[in-house]
Amino acid sequence: MSVCRLTSIAVLLAGMLMYGCGKRAESVTLAGSTAFAPFAEKLGSLYMAQTPGVRVAVQGGGSTVGIQAAQQGTAQIGMADLVKLPPEAEGLTAVVVARDGIAVILNPANPVANLTMDQIRGIFCGTLRNWKEVGGKDGAITLVSREAGSGTRASFEQIVGQVKLSAGALVQDSNGSIRETVASDPLAIGYLSHGLVNAKIKAVTVNDQPCTTEAVMADKYALVRPIYLLTKGSLQGAAQSFVAFILSEKGQAQIRQDGLIPAK
Repeated sequence: MSVCRLTSIAVLLAGMLMYGCGKRAESVTLAGSTAFAPFAEKLGSLYMAQTPGVRVAVQGGGSTVGIQAAQQGTAQIGMADLVKLPPEAEGLTAVVVARDGIAVILNPANPVANLTMDQIRGIFCGTLRNWKEVGGKDGAITLVSREAGSGTRASFEQIVGQVKLSAGALVQDSNGSIRETVASDPLAIGYLSHGLVNAKIKAVTVNDQPCTTEAVMADKYALVRPIYLLTKGSLQGAAQSFVAFILSEKGQAQIRQDGLIPAK
């Protein structure tokens, strides 16, 4: 079990305990998008620091899990990072709290610096299989993708268009796994939230546009999706307060500081 999941469970259990002198702590539970989960955890920590007696628990699982959790009530708030919400989300209240660029990432040892959308489509469909076909050195492309049910994958494939993932792709269950796989293989290519790009990998430009906050806000970078918080019915108490905090000036400033694009 991952440290992140253990932390989330521990926080959730703590929220079930008595708080202070006989006062029960309120719990706010979120589940879904693994791309947004680390940002939600950071926002939860800031919120708890200024709101004694409230415990925020965040679990991943993917956007499909977020929609199911909100519909079934297993979490108060579902998280989904999809260009378009599916029919399964019908009846849920959806609030956009951030936007996120999807970075196409390579190992820093790979000299390729730019890919067109057509090249990206060809690589992930498997019609382009060698780096020399896109201006790189001779070497078979290692294709790395997210699993079915991932909001990042669904958004990526929808924006790129007509992507039928190659059968030879290595499928990973989180943005972190994508990053580590690409970082360890000079011939690998993958995609993840641009807020999670670090020195271990590099993001290529797409159609000569960089995956930066400035390019996304100027509508120049194409691979962008909204981050939704989903609820069934109206929120009350701490859950309502936490969503308001995320949408506040302080919450949105933190979102930008951490590498996402504010909703406002």
